[in-house]
Amino acid sequence: MNFKRMINVVGAHAGGERNDVITGGVVDVPGQSMFDKMTYLQEQKDEIRKLILQEPRGNVTQCVNLVLPSNHPEADIGFVIMESEYYVPMSGTNTICTVTVLLETGMIPMIEPITRFTLEAPGGLVGIEARCENGKCIDVKFSNVPCFIFGLDKHVEVAGLGTVKVDVSYGGMIYAIVDATSVGFSLTPDEAADLVVVGEKIKKAAAEQLPAIHPEQPLIHTINQTLFAGPVSFNETGEKTAKNAVIVSPGRLDRSPCGTGTSARLAVMHARGQIALQEKFIHESVIGTKFTGVIEELGQIAGQTSIKPSISGSAWVTGFYQHVLDASDPFPEGFTLGDTWKKERN
Repeated sequence: MNFKRMINVVGAHAGGERNDVITGGVVDVPGQSMFDKMTYLQEQKDEIRKLILQEPRGNVTQCVNLVLPSNHPEADIGFVIMESEYYVPMSGTNTICTVTVLLETGMIPMIEPITRFTLEAPGGLVGIEARCENGKCIDVKFSNVPCFIFGLDKHVEVAGLGTVKVDVSYGGMIYAIVDATSVGFSLTPDEAADLVVVGEKIKKAAAEQLPAIHPEQPLIHTINQTLFAGPVSFNETGEKTAKNAVIVSPGRLDRSPCGTGTSARLAVMHARGQIALQEKFIHESVIGTKFTGVIEELGQIAGQTSIKPSISGSAWVTGFYQHVLDASDPFPEGFTLGDTWKKERN
C-alpha cells in the first residue's frame, strides 16, 4: 500500500440529507475566523472537498463537514461546510449532523439530559442545545445566525416560465422563495426531477436580476438556492405547518426540510405578519421529514429587522469510513459527469 492521504469520516443524515463529518486526517488550516478558514480551503486546499465529495468516493447528493479548532473565545469548536460544488456560510442539516457526530463519538462530552455548547460556523456563532438519552443524541436545537429579507414580491423573468414572483431572504444562505402552487407544484416525490429543472432556472434568473449582498459580510452574496413554499396550514395540535422543497446546486433536491431554508422562510413570514415570536412552525420535506422552527428574538441588521431563529431536528450516524488516496490513483481530486452532476450547456 502506498497512500498519499487517509481521512476518517463519520457518515450521518438529518431528515434524509446526507452530511458526513471529517473527524481525522486533516489538521488545522490557517485563518483567524472560521470564515477565514473556509476561504483558505476554498482558495488553497479545495482538493479535500473534491477528494471526498466528487466521484468515485462521493456523489452529488452528499455534503461533508470539517471539524476544526475555533479561535473565537465564545466557541467550543468550529466547522466548515463543504457542499458538492461550493462552500456555504451556514447549513442546518450539516449543523445537526455535526453536533450528533461530535457527541456520539465523544469529541464533545455528552451531558444528559441536555448538552449545551457553541459552534463557530463560517457564518457566525451557533448556540447548541442537544437532548441526549442513554448515550444517544435524540435531537438538536441550534440558534441560527441572524436572518432577514432582501425583498418581498420581486418579479423575475424566467425563460420558459415568464414572470415569476419571488421573495429574497437570508437564512444562512440567500434564497429565492417561490409559492409552489404558482408554478404548478404540489411538492410530492414524483415531482422531484421537475422541481430541480424549474428551481435551477428560477435561481439563475433571480441571481442575475436581483443582486443580493449581505450588509455585514460582503463575501456572502448572490441568490444560490430556490425554495418552493407550500401553503401554510395547521396540524392536529394547532401548530402552523407547511411543506417545502429546496433545490441545491448543481441541480438536485434537498432531502430534508432544510434548516437555512426554514430560517429564510421564517424571516419572510415574520415580515408579512404571518408568525409571531416563540410560535412554532413545522416545516416538512418532500419525503415527509420535519424540522421545527421558532423565532426566538428580533434584532437589527443594517437598519432593518432581523430574526434569530432556532431550528430543531434529529440526525442519525450511518457509518464509519476511512477514505484513502493511493499514490497511483488517476483521480486524486475525483471527477464529475453531467448525467448526475448537471452542467449548464452554453
